[in-house]
Amino acid sequence: MSPESLDAIETRLHDLGEFIRDQRRNARLSLRKLSELAGISNPYLSQIERGLRKPSAEILQAIARGLRISAETLYVRAGILDERALEGPVADLVAAILGDVTISERQKQVLVEIYRSFQAENLGRGAEVG
Repeated sequence: MSPESLDAIETRLHDLGEFIRDQRRNARLSLRKLSELAGISNPYLSQIERGLRKPSAEILQAIARGLRISAETLYVRAGILDERALEGPVADLVAAILGDVTISERQKQVLVEIYRSFQAENLGRGAEVG
C-alpha cells in the first residue's frame, strides 16, 4: 500500500471518529452511555472516536442505532459505501426501508445489504438494469 493510501485511510478514520464524537455530543450522550447503547466497550468506542480503530460495518450499525442516525451515513464516512449510491431512487428505497417501523433494525440492515449486493453483482457483470 502506498504512503498516500495509508494517509487517506488515517484521515478517513480520524474524520469518522470526529463525526461520531460530534453526533454523540449533539445527542447529549456520554461515551459510556453510547457504548452501552451500542453494545461495545467504552475503550473501543473511545479508540474509534480518536481514529485509532477501523470499525466493522456491524459496529458502525450498532453505533448508528445508539445515536439514532442512519447506518448508511456512517458507512459513507467510513468508506464502506459510496456516497453516490445514496442518491436518487436508491436513496428513496433505502430511506423507506430505514423508516419502516414494522421491522427491526437488524432486518433493515439485512434488506439494505441484500439490495446493495444485488447492485454490486449487476454492476460487476455490466448488467443492464431496468
